[in-house]
Amino acid sequence: MDTQWPRWEVFEQERPDWPHRNAGSVHAPDAEMALENARDVFVRRPQCLSLWVVPASEIFSKTAEELDADQSWQSAPVVSDAPVQSYLIFQKQTQRATETFVVHVGEVEAHSPEEALSLALKSFGGRDVFVWWVCPACAVVRSEESDVDSMFAPSESKPYRQPQFYKVVTQLQQIKSAKSGEGQE
Repeated sequence: MDTQWPRWEVFEQERPDWPHRNAGSVHAPDAEMALENARDVFVRRPQCLSLWVVPASEIFSKTAEELDADQSWQSAPVVSDAPVQSYLIFQKQTQRATETFVVHVGEVEAHSPEEALSLALKSFGGRDVFVWWVCPACAVVRSEESDVDSMFAPSESKPYRQPQFYKVVTQLQQIKSAKSGEGQE
């Protein structure tokens, strides 16, 4: 029996002119806790304007290798009575270790994730793309603009300090010597 909370993918936006990009994932029982966990884990120091979380189970994903090897996903029947909805499109565009982000590149209207990916390949497929993620826009839980101060401002007052800044070893040695000096009296 799986005792883990559901996994949520986290997307952060650091500047207004930058897209949301995947920062990692968190486990949480619900969307509100996922946003709070995402803030605690991923917004400790960097500037952040917006966070999105989406249940990992809602993400339809294909790698470039999967797309080349198997086209059968494109022949999935379109349910004609399925509602058209917005899908967010994400791409991983590089394999460099320093840039492993899956980045939001746009949005399409489709009946299914498969149809959304097919449309995304036509609309956003001009570059080398290593991974495609598609998820319904309605599955994304977003931080509110009114939350910026309470969610993200505290991280601005947390300066990064090298471990040497904290004089713990020196202080512990002083305490230890003080205690050993008390026992000699």
